[in-house]
Amino acid sequence: MKQLLNLVVVVSFLQFGAPVAAEQIAWNELVDKEAQLFEDPYLDLEYDQLDDLRTIAGESARLGNTELVGEERSAGLAKRDDARARLTAADIDAEWLISQRWVVAERRKKAATSVNPEIDGRTVTLGGFAIPAPPEADGTRIVYLVPERGMCSHMPPPNPNQMIRARISGEWSPSMVHQPVRLTGMLTAIETNHMFKIVDGDVPMRASFVMNVDTVETMKDLRAQMRASNPFTAHQNQRLGGPARSAATIQ
Repeated sequence: MKQLLNLVVVVSFLQFGAPVAAEQIAWNELVDKEAQLFEDPYLDLEYDQLDDLRTIAGESARLGNTELVGEERSAGLAKRDDARARLTAADIDAEWLISQRWVVAERRKKAATSVNPEIDGRTVTLGGFAIPAPPEADGTRIVYLVPERGMCSHMPPPNPNQMIRARISGEWSPSMVHQPVRLTGMLTAIETNHMFKIVDGDVPMRASFVMNVDTVETMKDLRAQMRASNPFTAHQNQRLGGPARSAATIQ
């Protein structure tokens, strides 16, 4: 139950929280929506069918080697032909699908990296989970903001257009990996690619955005805001005849 309550608080903090001067945005607003609209003929294939496609492509490449002879060549031919026969029986055009692999790969790359041009250059607020990173050469503190806890450690990194390299102007740094925060600052569409150790080893961190952060809001800030805006707290302060204490001083 305690974990569930903590999760509710985190989600409320990241999505709502107190009003902020900058426009609060959602993660899906970062991507170029037009780049997501493309035909991917591999999506409806089953795992075994994808494996057969890999077999055909791989064996065809091997069979192109004129030095491959004898039993090894016969085995390669049989393996390729068996895979092709299974796909033909399922009414799947293997040769066409193989010819499309680089076309689809390029479309997927564009969908994963292209950003919403309307976001570029705007000052926004975005909630997520902060991952500490090595500072820049001039000492500027760096964190990466990701939309889900566990990304880049126990889970794969998100697409580059779902990760932000954040430059912190002050002294704040995350107290743990995947600390829930809300960051406010100017977003700039700049592709960066760095690699460093997070939890289980070195991880490639590719981001399509850089944010110059002006404000960092943590869970502690949220609790202070909630206490300051709590009508019961204000009523108690008035009833006791004492001056209302600021939320930051109430522990």
